[in-house]
Amino acid sequence: MDLSNSHFKFRTFFHSFKTAAGFDPLPRRLGALAVGLVLNAFGNGITISSNIGTAPWGASEVNLAHIFHISIALSMFLVGCLVALANQLLLRRFDLPRFLGEVGFIACFSFFINLFTGLFSAIGLPDLALPWRLAAGLAGIMTLGCSISFYQRANLIMHPNDDTTNILRFLYCRNKVVRAQLINFSVPLLVTAGCWLATGKIYAVSIGTLLCLLVNGPMIALADRWLWPSLHHNVTVPKAISDRSENN
Repeated sequence: MDLSNSHFKFRTFFHSFKTAAGFDPLPRRLGALAVGLVLNAFGNGITISSNIGTAPWGASEVNLAHIFHISIALSMFLVGCLVALANQLLLRRFDLPRFLGEVGFIACFSFFINLFTGLFSAIGLPDLALPWRLAAGLAGIMTLGCSISFYQRANLIMHPNDDTTNILRFLYCRNKVVRAQLINFSVPLLVTAGCWLATGKIYAVSIGTLLCLLVNGPMIALADRWLWPSLHHNVTVPKAISDRSENN
């Protein structure tokens, strides 16, 4: 079982809790998936409500929404679907359960983001002084790193953007999570720059975007090491594609 086929099959998910050899028990992986999904939406809700700038992917989706005059939710969904398709190309095979799982993750993710954003707005986070909003935003960004670590290690389904990091990390970057995350973030940064060149305007980019760029990858690495140590990376790491290319 390699990275390209490490996600659950539907019959396994619905009919069995058997665990592949060397993998964590499925209930633990499902728990990590649930906790990671809710924490990710929680962290995004804080960063959005604090108005200090969103993560690079979120910023690109906001700017695309303004260019095409669509809702941010629709922009997030469409970009997520495109990224899910790109992940199949990176894997060099088509994995239908993985693709459908990522699309399903986006749907749940959007629901919880709306829930938490509304909650933080209702308690007055957007109206706090800038230092408090910066502190809250940094806490939200750190929460994002922890959440991504949890469901990446569970390796059942995850947000397409974070699955991209996982694929780059193990197949192309020799397990270097910071390098993989920076490569991942380069795409939305280029998209946002293109939107700015096209319109002369830029949205959702501020100090929080820079903080996310600097903090997210290292936070994932720290969470991998120190948080939930009984949760392992449930993937049999294949020989990296970059290594295979070098030997050809």
